[in-house]
Amino acid sequence: MVTTLPYGSWPSSISAEQLAVGGNRLGSPQWVGEQLWWTEALAAEGGRQTIVRTDADPLSAARTDDDAARPTQQTHPHTVTVLPAPFNARSRVHEYGGSSWIALPAGTPAATAPPEGARPDQGASGAPLVLFVNFTDQRVYAFVEGGTPQPISPVGPEVTSAGGPSLRWAQPTAVSLADGTVEVWWVCEEHLDGDDATGAPLVERSIAALPLDGSAAEDQRALRRVTPASRFVAHPQLSPDGTQLAWISWEHPQMPWDGTALHVGRVAGGIVVDDHVLDGGPEVSVLQPQWRRDGELIYLSDRSGWWNPWTVQTVETGPQTDAQTRTKGGPAAIETPRQLLVDEQEYAGPLWQLGQRWVTLIGADHALCIHGTATDSLGVLDLRAGTVVPLELPHTSIAGVSLRQDGALAIHGASTTEFSAISVGPLVVSDGRWRVDRPGVVRSSRDDAPDPALLPAPEPITVQDDSGQEIHAVLYRPRQVGFAAPAGELPPFIAQVHGGPTGQAAVGLSLAIAYYTSRGIGVVDINYGGSTGFGRAYRDRLKGRWGVVDVADTVAVMEHLVAEGIADPRRLGIEGGSAGGWTTLACLTRTETFAAGVSSFGVADLVALAEDTHDFESRYLDGLVGPYPEAAEIYRERAPLNHVDSLSCPVLLLQGDEDPIVPPNQAEMFRDALAAKSIPHAYLLFAGEQHGFRKAENIITSFEASLSFYGQIFSFEPEGIPHLELSR
Repeated sequence: MVTTLPYGSWPSSISAEQLAVGGNRLGSPQWVGEQLWWTEALAAEGGRQTIVRTDADPLSAARTDDDAARPTQQTHPHTVTVLPAPFNARSRVHEYGGSSWIALPAGTPAATAPPEGARPDQGASGAPLVLFVNFTDQRVYAFVEGGTPQPISPVGPEVTSAGGPSLRWAQPTAVSLADGTVEVWWVCEEHLDGDDATGAPLVERSIAALPLDGSAAEDQRALRRVTPASRFVAHPQLSPDGTQLAWISWEHPQMPWDGTALHVGRVAGGIVVDDHVLDGGPEVSVLQPQWRRDGELIYLSDRSGWWNPWTVQTVETGPQTDAQTRTKGGPAAIETPRQLLVDEQEYAGPLWQLGQRWVTLIGADHALCIHGTATDSLGVLDLRAGTVVPLELPHTSIAGVSLRQDGALAIHGASTTEFSAISVGPLVVSDGRWRVDRPGVVRSSRDDAPDPALLPAPEPITVQDDSGQEIHAVLYRPRQVGFAAPAGELPPFIAQVHGGPTGQAAVGLSLAIAYYTSRGIGVVDINYGGSTGFGRAYRDRLKGRWGVVDVADTVAVMEHLVAEGIADPRRLGIEGGSAGGWTTLACLTRTETFAAGVSSFGVADLVALAEDTHDFESRYLDGLVGPYPEAAEIYRERAPLNHVDSLSCPVLLLQGDEDPIVPPNQAEMFRDALAAKSIPHAYLLFAGEQHGFRKAENIITSFEASLSFYGQIFSFEPEGIPHLELSR
């Protein structure tokens, strides 16, 4: 039996509370011995990020008569919380952080022992040594499960411009030195007193070694800087023989997706004594170098227009005069960098968080690669033949993988029918054909998946604007089995605009989208020009045109939905967070396409953003708009705040009061302008939240407020939702 109700008023069991506390955000998995480890952000604990492990090998094996191991599927093995409250494993390097922990298996020949108290009084003698960055003070702590975490990094000096701890750590990497001992090297971020040559606060980053015994906790001189300081560094990889270090760096005004430099340096005495730049440049983005063998690197480069795998060989040489040589001597390329695979797909993505990886070596001749355009696939790259074969997996979005030496493969991903989850299966090859044998879920981000009758089916679409330019998006039509709208009614549709703006709308099952679609509200996720996933040329469409191309592309997609009879032209909404909030506000002030908008921690004033944002993004606008203050007039002309006079539709503003990336004054200036025009609006400021909402009560409020807001503007009554009061 089908119940007929207006779009937007269908009752749904998918609640805002379910979105807030019914699931946990998972971090990419890592094998530690036979156990699988990962992080979970617990909304019920204010977003605290803890470290979790399986209590045993999640990949069990049964023996056949011929004694061959045959894996069996296993779901949801018992898990153990390793990191106790109130510790929170989360880095603030670049403010976006990234990998913040590492576990060294018992028996690792570490150069120094952990500090006193880090090990438990009894038991767990064979447990790994865990190192993590604690969010509150940004110090690195060491402990063995059952022991008390002890700080091993110092407290940096007070630096006002840092907006928090002046010494920060991320991307821990275990390295085996030439003598066989193991150290952990980190990306170290140091905020210093004074200004750089441009007048900006001085920040330096380098690869640094942190003694495990805690000797640096009270004496910063015990730190060892491994590489020279750069504005930004990432991806340290020591060669198997311990004599060469590869890493990438970049300087302002580049972002890591604009241009980076691939370094290789000779290591002596635990530091880089000289280095060369082997590839990259201001307009070539090089990511994730790793050693295939001594003297041969593979890495990802977009020199061809797509992030594809490349290789270069290195060798110890004498002095040379290459223009790219940073210092004389040291490792240099003995051949021109060579593209391993030519493919119009992306094999990497934007490096927003340190530690992101897209390629995992399988021995010396093959590698696992995350690749794709609108959707992700996992494939096996033959490094000799330069061919890739996709594995048959259901995933459409893959965040990371980890491969154990025996072939056990852990995948963190989602599909159109499954929520984000970590699954495990053996990677096997038979007659030259690779496969993952019967993968099973170890941990899902949600254990309360709703009835499939409530869930939409993602549809990647491509539309063309008037000039023939292709624009990519993901369409989610209203859907709940058993409900329909009155004949002739078209549904309201919400354009969701992803953040970044250098980012991508993933294709996968999203409960946040189903929150709308199960009630009869359509959603379209826009991959406007500037989005990743579709090659460098598509990404570069936004250069100098942020607030123009993204707006035009969003409008073009909505016009397509109207022209196709998919959406009601009078009930079009738009929402986005951060950079997506900017596009939301720009669309509302520049066009008449939308009847309502919701901006979450969105940018309203470019001048204010340029003058008051953190170091990582402090020159981002140079490429998106133009250098500041030289292009100040363009900044003022593009800012939605300066065009509020042309705004006539209601707006909901959602903001965290501790946001260091888009400070609250951005939303408050827009609120004041709305009030001055007596336009219906609401402004919700959430205490203790930063760039994105992590506390369950605030997530609930933000979703319910948005739904009530749309209901009031689009003339439908959402069932069981608190009424949001709008101001004028």
